[in-house]
Amino acid sequence: MANRRSIMVLYSDQTTPIGHAVRIVLAEKDINVEVNYVDGDRPEELNEMNPYSTVLTLIDRELVLYEAQIIMEYLDERFPHPPLMPVDPVARATNRQYRYRVMRDLYALIDDIENGSDGSAATARKTMRDTLTSLTPMFVQKPYFMSDEYSLVDCCMTPLLWRLSFWGIKLPASTKALVKYGERLFSRTSFKDSLSAHEKELNR
Repeated sequence: MANRRSIMVLYSDQTTPIGHAVRIVLAEKDINVEVNYVDGDRPEELNEMNPYSTVLTLIDRELVLYEAQIIMEYLDERFPHPPLMPVDPVARATNRQYRYRVMRDLYALIDDIENGSDGSAATARKTMRDTLTSLTPMFVQKPYFMSDEYSLVDCCMTPLLWRLSFWGIKLPASTKALVKYGERLFSRTSFKDSLSAHEKELNR
């Protein structure tokens, strides 16, 4: 089935931050893509192409990818302008390490925030707030995540910051630099173009 497609296709839900991050990369690079939102049962073709029962799947002709970080790096290499990864091998490895930590330290909390018991959800919200607060100093000197240039790390951070109020997480006054960072991310045309109908309603 993938071989019969002439246009890139992304299967995504409308709610998860990691799917949103992939759509931000697509919008940042202005890639011609068909986005199919899956809100209920997975289409049968996804069951054939994605063996892990997840929704997020990118199809580019004969290629099928279903891991978000691999998808994002593939898109950056396949469509190199604007670049979202550094050229230098050390800087590229550092970028990957930052994304690994964002996933491990922040994204790992989402399930408890959204689906946990009252106690576990409250603990996860506090951990996310405290972790973000600890990151604030890095945005005093740099406009983006440890960089002067917008990168894949920022693509991963944007959906989290966009959902904070929806999750009931209020940042302390000491995070002014982080809040300004979020405003820079939200002002990008790519961010606005990436929003699903559900995501547009989160901060209204």
